[in-house]
Amino acid sequence: MNSKPLYSLGEESSNKILGFWIFLGAEIALFGTLFAVYFTLANNTGTAPTQKELFEMKGVMIETFALLTSSFTIGLVVNTIKLHSKKAFISFLIITLALGAVFLGVEITEFFTYVHEGATIQSSGALSALFVLLGTHGAHVSFGMLWGIAILIQVSREGITETTANKTFIYSLYWHFLDVVWIFIFSFVYVKGLIG
Repeated sequence: MNSKPLYSLGEESSNKILGFWIFLGAEIALFGTLFAVYFTLANNTGTAPTQKELFEMKGVMIETFALLTSSFTIGLVVNTIKLHSKKAFISFLIITLALGAVFLGVEITEFFTYVHEGATIQSSGALSALFVLLGTHGAHVSFGMLWGIAILIQVSREGITETTANKTFIYSLYWHFLDVVWIFIFSFVYVKGLIG
């Protein structure tokens, strides 16, 4: 087994990680703004269905379970780098991506259900803010899945290298960030909306 660490802290790698932290700062500002808009408009439902009438905890719990479990599995992916285990890396990344797909599938179904019940992005200020917040998060998860597929292909071809290790580490930070955003959505949008 190779004992050489695969995480490079060279100048180029450090610059990429610093750049990524700056990017995450911009993402925090984006989601902070979307949360602020949602909280400002949350009671602006007019004649549209309210959050309490729309939200169903079963689907939200499936989404939450899928995304939080994927946070654990992406941690296992990073751990497999230290073990130099390509097979385990690929297996855990596939599980992570499958959990992301479950999350997106439930979220898309949720959106269709809302529209079927007459709750569209045009129905009220609250629903506009809700659709934009959830849709933006979902778009980020979709991008994260594409990024994960690209890493999966690269590791399948090249194995675990210093380059793929660094990309995976940065990717895991992004995926964990999405999970943290989801915890805020779950707590302050869904739970608060169900309580009324």
